[in-house]
Amino acid sequence: MPAVLTAPVELERPESAEVTDPQRPWVTLVWNDPVNLMSYVTYVFRTHFGYSQQKAEALMLDVHQKGRAVVSSGTREEMERDVEAMHSYGLWATLQKDE
Repeated sequence: MPAVLTAPVELERPESAEVTDPQRPWVTLVWNDPVNLMSYVTYVFRTHFGYSQQKAEALMLDVHQKGRAVVSSGTREEMERDVEAMHSYGLWATLQKDE
């Protein structure tokens, strides 16, 4: 039996409520966990990001008290590297588009 060929169907482009803005930065979030000491989290922020003791402690307190903190922002690729670095230090981190 010969194969039946059909013409491609033209589909309408779906409407999207979300407009993607390539200039909108991404952020790295560090989340609270029951494992790492607050002093260690402060150490990681100072070591990896070069933050001052004061800024590192403020971010650590956000992680501890609010459950998370935005620790860096930039391109998606940069934030993927920061998330990977936080994981290498044993911290729980994710990235998302900045709101």
